Amino acid sequence: MTHGLIVTLAALGVLGLVLAAVLLLTGLLWLLGLRAPLRTLRLQVLGYELWLAFLVAAVATGGSLFFSEVAHFVPCELCWFQRICMYPLSITTLLMALADDHRAARYLLPLPLVGAGISTYHLLVENGAVKQTQACLISAPGGCATKWINEFGFMTIPTLALTAFALVFAALLFSIFEPGESAEARAETT
Repeated sequence: MTHGLIVTLAALGVLGLVLAAVLLLTGLLWLLGLRAPLRTLRLQVLGYELWLAFLVAAVATGGSLFFSEVAHFVPCELCWFQRICMYPLSITTLLMALADDHRAARYLLPLPLVGAGISTYHLLVENGAVKQTQACLISAPGGCATKWINEFGFMTIPTLALTAFALVFAALLFSIFEPGESAEARAETT
């Protein structure tokens, strides 16, 4: 059962990576002046942005708790810092979605940004591109470089976290801006 759930979480991570790639591609097209793909995507999630952010954050939170409490993987120091960024997102996005209150979304943006930065650093440590610190070596068996899971040859815990942070960040960005709102209209309202 444990391995089956690990594979399921990894498969959700792959799906999340595909969604993140689509979001990145549409963002790049938008930067190149092609506005229609992003506008279409934005209209597809209109009204559900906070629920999507909550869903991703809740699955990430539940997954991290599963890894530590059920699978008994000892979280390293970097995992704890990522949890510090993800766990509040589960609660705050749920409360915001229930109230349909998008105002605080802009204040939550630093959490997935910082979390993504920590996840990226964790991936570098995990893959040997950056030497792990003494604190990493003390924090968990094998330190921060331990790959507790390695599904599909690349899906590790920091990869799952990075994917979740990217998706939550995108959902929060979508929550902030109205679909047809121009920069001039936003400037007039502030």
